Parts: sequence; C-alpha cells; structure tokens
Amino acid sequence: MKAPLFLALAAATAATLAGCAGTNLDGMMAAGTSLTKAATLSDADVRSLSDQACAESDKTNKIATANSTYAKRLARVMAGLKNSDVPNINAKVYMTKDVNAWAMANGCVRVYSGLMDMMNDDEVRGVLGHELGHVALGHTKKAMQVAYTATAARGAAASAGNGAVAALSSSQLGELGEKLVNAQFSQSQESAADDYSFDLLMKNKARTGGLVTAFQKLAKLDGGKSSMFSSHPGSDDRARHIEERIRKGA
Repeated sequence: MKAPLFLALAAATAATLAGCAGTNLDGMMAAGTSLTKAATLSDADVRSLSDQACAESDKTNKIATANSTYAKRLARVMAGLKNSDVPNINAKVYMTKDVNAWAMANGCVRVYSGLMDMMNDDEVRGVLGHELGHVALGHTKKAMQVAYTATAARGAAASAGNGAVAALSSSQLGELGEKLVNAQFSQSQESAADDYSFDLLMKNKARTGGLVTAFQKLAKLDGGKSSMFSSHPGSDDRARHIEERIRKGA
C-alpha cells in the first residue's frame, strides 16, 4: 500500500520542482490523501463504499423480480445460511447467463441466474456460504483497500488538471465494483472461506454435499467463460478437502 502513495507524492514534488504550468498542487495532495486513506479504510468506510458500488452494479444489471422463480429459490437458499456473522444481508439474483456469485462487506449478496441454472439449491447455498466467508473473515475488506488504492492512484494523474473529486463518479464506482467482483483471493483465503461455508452449513443443519458437487461442476467449466472459476482455482482439490471433512463429520 505504501508504494503507490510514495509515487503520488513523488509526482507532486517533481511537478513543483519543475514549475509545471497549470499543475494543481491541491489536487495532487488530495490524491495523496486518498491513497493514504485507502491503506487505512475503516469498517465504516468499506461498508459505505460497498453500498455505493453495489448500488451502481444494480443499476447496470437486470434483477430478478421478487415473485420470480429465481428470487423464490434464492430465499430458500439463504434460509439455510443464517447466523453467518455478516449483518444486513441483502441477496438478489442478476439475470445473466454468466456463472458467478459474490458478496460485499455491507451484506450485498448477488448470484447470477447462470450459476443457479447449473446448480441445485444445496450447491448454490454452498457457494454463497463461501462468499459470505470472504466477508466474515475480512478478505473483502482487504480487496476493497486494493481496489480503492488503484482508483485513487489514477485520480492522482487526473487531479493535476481538474483537482481531486471528493466522491467517486459512477464510472469509478462501477470499476471499483468490478474489481471487487473479480478479486483474486489467495489460496489460503479460498480454503478458509471453504471451511467457513462448511461450518455455516453444519450450524444450520443444511446438507454439506452440495459444496462438494458445486466445486466439481466449477472444475469442469472453461475458465475463459466463468469469472468465478478464474478466481477460484483448484476446485477439484477443494472438493476433496470438503469430502474429507464430511467423512470426519466435522
């Protein structure tokens, strides 16, 4: 996190020494402040940014109506994921053939109809338990810091002529949301989220086998067609890990 801040401040210093005409130093400093903020985003900051990014995403996607088959299925699925340590869960279905699902720190949960079409309720529940795990374990907060840093770094260049913008624009929010949806988590984070999902399913007395078959189905997908698959490597190995936990009963 410190390297982008150094580059932003170095750019501001270089501009000052060179006496560049039209350079907005206030804007440069604001950009540097944004980068500093990115590295220390509070939980409230992350929730606020997630609120905005999720709302922007909802504007650009078709959401299944409350009385649709997809929405009713999702309600059944989420009923088996109670007490997840993620407050204010707001789950909806995006009507798209893409295979994906994600959750943000504000409780925004979105699953794509393409994923629901290829999975049964137990499998969808296992996947969403995994996504909730990323939130509950703090992985999405770290992903937000990375995404926000990238947005602030680009703002440093833009601020040279236009000054810093206090609020993110719609396009910036859209980009921020896209980075969060496609965030690449480490293998240890993925494994931890898998175990979180398994434990959550056990807590709700839900069937855990769906988590295994969900991974098996994802493993068969072409990585180029599924953004979810590309961010969740080693599905076969992870399926075997859950199978082992099922055999042990814990």
